[in-house]
Amino acid sequence: MAIHSHLSLVASGSSGGGGAALLQLGILLLIPFAMYFFLIRPQRRRMREQQELQRSIQVGDEVITTSGVYGTITGEDGDTRFWLEIDDDVQIRIARAAIQGKVSPEDETEDAELESANVADDDD
Repeated sequence: MAIHSHLSLVASGSSGGGGAALLQLGILLLIPFAMYFFLIRPQRRRMREQQELQRSIQVGDEVITTSGVYGTITGEDGDTRFWLEIDDDVQIRIARAAIQGKVSPEDETEDAELESANVADDDD
């Protein structure tokens, strides 16, 4: 008899929380949609942009690799590799996937300004 009265108390107490349970269920169902729009979709867009960039690389382009090496593409070695000139008569072979981006003229002027500032600091 005590168990029956205890179960009836539990059942009567949980009947008032139906709206809260529905709200929690709604939130749990929204989490996958939020993850898709905030995590998966932007990552796919970045991957697509990176693939387009890597396909558009041509001989003569100045690029930066994922390891931070700047150079000029001097030739192709198959579909997946390039020859990258990193200094006068110094070339390395790199994978197409290792190219992070093309170097814009703005990046070059910023680098030149930093180098001239470092030289001026060394003279002091």
